[in-house]
Amino acid sequence: MIKKLVIVASIFVIIFTLTACTNGGPETTPAPTSPAANEPATPSSEVHPKPRPEGAIEATWIEATVDTENQAVSIPISELEDNWNAHFKMETGDGEMNFMAYIFEGEVYVRANVCPPCRSVGFALDEAEQLLICDRCATLFDAETGSGIKGACVDYPKVGVPYQIANGQVLMQSSDLTAAYEETLLPG
Repeated sequence: MIKKLVIVASIFVIIFTLTACTNGGPETTPAPTSPAANEPATPSSEVHPKPRPEGAIEATWIEATVDTENQAVSIPISELEDNWNAHFKMETGDGEMNFMAYIFEGEVYVRANVCPPCRSVGFALDEAEQLLICDRCATLFDAETGSGIKGACVDYPKVGVPYQIANGQVLMQSSDLTAAYEETLLPG
């Protein structure tokens, strides 16, 4: 009998606490913060993709525009809206760096596109499963955070790149792209 009373009392306390948390106090709007490197940097209202294809979406290679004077790189937002998942390259003095840009849950994400152990530069996007899937080794990564979930290359999370959307372009700084790429090369 005492056990039943304790259980009923515990349930009552939980319900009361949940009700107080959801209904109590005035609503507040959080202060704007600058996005972390693995989070999108723009509201989804600026992205208007075509209907999402079924299943995993293979990436499409697109051309990036490099502005060496301003050390910036841009890709057309329309390419992402049309394809949902894209790859692009940036030439450096040391060689080529590959990146991915994709739309996940209405937001744009830009990440380093390299899987060091298997040497892949391709990832499919499975929005329904919330995954990035390495084209070569099938390692699974969280599409929102870039963190490894399961597979041979799980210790190499895909680092995000801060960006802005303006004038129909996804704009990134070359230094941010390079930093994300170099960080993705290290196990983490």
